[in-house]
Amino acid sequence: MTARRDGVHALVIRPSPGTHAPSPGARRLLRTSSSDPEVPHVPPSSAARAARHRDGPSPVPAGRDPHPAVLPSGKDVWHQSDGTREVLPFRPDQDELGHAFLEGLPHGWWDGQMAVNRGRYDRWLPAKGTTTMAHLERRDAAFHYQLADAFTVCDGYYCSFIGNTDPNRYYLWSGWVGNDGKGGGPELYNEELGYDWTTYPERLEAAGVSWKVYQDEGTGLDAAGSWGWTQDPYIGNYGDTSLLYFNRYRNAKPGDALYEKARRGTTARTGDDYLRILREDVRAGRLPAVSYISAPEAFSEHSNWPTAYGAWYIAQVLDALTSNPEVWSRTALFITYDENDGFFDHLVPPMATNPDIPGASTVSTEFEYYPGKAGDKRFPSGAYGAGPRVPMWVISPWSTGGWVCSEAFDHTSVIRFMERRFGVREPQITPWRRAVFGDLTSAFDFSRTPAAPPRLMDVAGWAPTDRQRHPDYKPVPPAAGTMPRQEPGTRPARPLGYDLRLDERPTDQGLVLTLTNRGRLGAALQARLLEPAAAPHSYTVEAGRSLSATLPATGAYHVDVHGPNGFYRSYAGDRSQDAVTVSLEPQGHSGRLRLVVTRQGREVDVEITSAYPAALRAGDDVEGGAGGVGEAARDEHDERGAGSASLRDHGRGKGRSRSAVRVDTRRSGGWYDLTVTVPGTSFRRVLAGHLETGAPSVSDPQLGR
Repeated sequence: MTARRDGVHALVIRPSPGTHAPSPGARRLLRTSSSDPEVPHVPPSSAARAARHRDGPSPVPAGRDPHPAVLPSGKDVWHQSDGTREVLPFRPDQDELGHAFLEGLPHGWWDGQMAVNRGRYDRWLPAKGTTTMAHLERRDAAFHYQLADAFTVCDGYYCSFIGNTDPNRYYLWSGWVGNDGKGGGPELYNEELGYDWTTYPERLEAAGVSWKVYQDEGTGLDAAGSWGWTQDPYIGNYGDTSLLYFNRYRNAKPGDALYEKARRGTTARTGDDYLRILREDVRAGRLPAVSYISAPEAFSEHSNWPTAYGAWYIAQVLDALTSNPEVWSRTALFITYDENDGFFDHLVPPMATNPDIPGASTVSTEFEYYPGKAGDKRFPSGAYGAGPRVPMWVISPWSTGGWVCSEAFDHTSVIRFMERRFGVREPQITPWRRAVFGDLTSAFDFSRTPAAPPRLMDVAGWAPTDRQRHPDYKPVPPAAGTMPRQEPGTRPARPLGYDLRLDERPTDQGLVLTLTNRGRLGAALQARLLEPAAAPHSYTVEAGRSLSATLPATGAYHVDVHGPNGFYRSYAGDRSQDAVTVSLEPQGHSGRLRLVVTRQGREVDVEITSAYPAALRAGDDVEGGAGGVGEAARDEHDERGAGSASLRDHGRGKGRSRSAVRVDTRRSGGWYDLTVTVPGTSFRRVLAGHLETGAPSVSDPQLGR
């Protein structure tokens, strides 16, 4: 087993056969045709960094998510503990943090499963150490922030696998890690023993789609040269051309397609330019349809290598692509990371229901669970993924403007983008992943005129000043932690295909929740059972499907449900006292919702509060039951500072009654956040999320307050 790394790779996709595709943990470039909106785009991906660690480019900030997951301890997810101390997210006390050699952390299958803890997400410190909570700010990653400000950032992009570099790269190169147990799989670590399942470039080759890997050869792209991974971090491919761990590539001979396209490279050991071949192909207009770029270790941003070195390398790739305006006009570059290197992110990743995680799914979850290896603690059972979020930037003439795209993606999304472009299907992507993760096309606006490349900061001075390795910088968390603050403001947001509805129905057996998906995208949701305390549940519903689940709620109860793009529902109360149910109904694509309060034969008042201003109006369609009428009181609507609003809904009579409240989300960019309570009781419902209308909107204003 080799313990390491993540490399910068790029994937470029063109309208005709030929391009680069990145490995799961390297920067990826993708060329596309302006006349073909189905073209895939892939970024160069870097070494491990969690989205929370990269703090700025991700619009989901530490300390500003209005509805974070609640841990079994009762505290918000940021309050990670090892049993003796609690550590909050912190920026290390280092002036030049972006140039520091920040220590690497455990990021294998065993410690990853420990941290995630079957969805409880409460053991990051015991599994990773205190540095897991470290993060960067704009001053530490200025070039990366500028990319987010100039192009599009995907803040719902996840690792495919809870663990090491190689398995995540196998997901990007082939759609899985040999999950069916054939061809040498499943591979859970960086063993690199030689595998026989089919990779996606082989499928492209069979379909006549051109492709190529751009890399440095190090001391040789063969077994003697460790397939490009060397002890000199300034040459080679850091072992990140993971195709070379498959036997058909290893056994290929000069003249064979797999050899010529995956085992050729520059010779930096003799002074060659890392990107010479890429530059030559761009200038000559001969990029293949798909191109993969693998960077040397020093530029991978894998710990302990600095963010600044990665920025320099990305800038070199961009310089190459933009040197030919015709090439740039048909290019999409994806920049992401293969895994998170053990750094914490506060969003619990989507995971399929399995023997360790209760729940339900309308789509098959086959090949999404590893059953474990008895007697070997390195191989515990668990979901293959998804792993924590990692940053993803989409660099393209169709993605300029500082947008955010919040659709759920993982490394298989890169392949699916190429599927859309070339019609070459990857059968190893599981049905569950196809349902939950998108194909990256929503990150683009192909209706616009392709934009010229924006001017970016000059990072030429960030190139390495020596060719040495450097000792780790090991930060010490502050004695008294405080929550960091996100930069203020919002980003323009790409329209998405989510349309989820969650309805409640109390029964003697518990609280029945019915999840209905009327959107174009599937979704995975997590139910966190806080009272009575129980294991988190996972629910997956495909587009156009629904499912129901009965959760324990016969006495006091509290259940939080988290879904994509801020979808959130919270149910708390006491079944012996509850007299109200609540539902939320979108009103077409108008940007309005209808909040329906149903009283179960008891006269109660209901307090409704919105986190956004001017959002609530009494409805006109109040319905009365057999014993009375519900009344929505217009005269009690009140604006209350900080962008909130409230309304009291009066009930009268003893029969079942329903009253409606109008919720207008247009002033908040489609975002809603409603709390419904019955004064004097423990009844509480929170309904939050984003109402899609098919038009662009903005990121959640609450995140940037």
